[in-house]
Amino acid sequence: MTPAPGAFGEDRRLLAIGLMMLAFLTFTGIDTSAKWLVQAGLPPTEVVFIRYFTHLLLALALILPREGPRLFRTRAPGLEVLRGVLLVGSTMFNFFALQYLALTVTVSIFFAAPLLVCALSIPILGEKVGLRRWSAIGVGLIGVLIVTRPWGASFHWAMILSVGGLCCAAGYLVLTRRLARTDKAATQQFYASLVAVAVTLPMLLLGWTWPAAPADWMAFCMIGVFGWAGHQLLTVAHRFAPASVLAPFVYVQIIYMTASSWFIFHDAPDLWVLAGAAVVMAAGFYVWLRERQLARAGRS
Repeated sequence: MTPAPGAFGEDRRLLAIGLMMLAFLTFTGIDTSAKWLVQAGLPPTEVVFIRYFTHLLLALALILPREGPRLFRTRAPGLEVLRGVLLVGSTMFNFFALQYLALTVTVSIFFAAPLLVCALSIPILGEKVGLRRWSAIGVGLIGVLIVTRPWGASFHWAMILSVGGLCCAAGYLVLTRRLARTDKAATQQFYASLVAVAVTLPMLLLGWTWPAAPADWMAFCMIGVFGWAGHQLLTVAHRFAPASVLAPFVYVQIIYMTASSWFIFHDAPDLWVLAGAAVVMAAGFYVWLRERQLARAGRS
């Protein structure tokens, strides 16, 4: 249910911002756990499976008793499946890339997702995008080029995987906005996890590797918990404040990712990567401001 206008108090907005910051801390936990596990020798496909299998079990155990049969009701099963495929594609690309790239690199590339969402909203959602937002999208893509630097010696082929994950993530986000018109958030969360498990389960026939060290087991057990907790925190945050207030706080993740990359994996931040991330974030922030202005003016 969407809260009525004026239902968001200042105290609730501060609580929502705090929940958003916690949510992106848990999302950093996902990527940190994934990088730890793939570097420990676990196949990325297995890590993707564990991430969503744990998420699915938690959703069934904690959401199903509350929602009952309503959890499975969808008016667009085909879109739910496609959304799940895009989600698992994004995660798969990302986890493979994390074998070779620092967390700051992958997250900086993924920050361009809102820009691609803006572009994809034209053919998929029927929205209009003006010259200013198209210019911001172009600037954001320049930021991605600064991060990847395909013309230099620092370019790594795994960056192509991150760009593939970015494209899948943008498609996933667009379909999330489309399905919000018909399906509940809990239903979307359930089907996304179910499709991800179904897609990755056959890949486990290629082999299974159990964690060895205690730290490996910790990451193995927590990666799905981080995913479930992050989505729950996001859902609760949006009950206490409108999306227009919360959207800019997605960029706090660059702080978390930089800290994790530096202190856990000893990957010092690259100034070029941070500069590119700043350009991408500035472009995304401008798109958010412009969309907010247009919404207030009652125009698309």
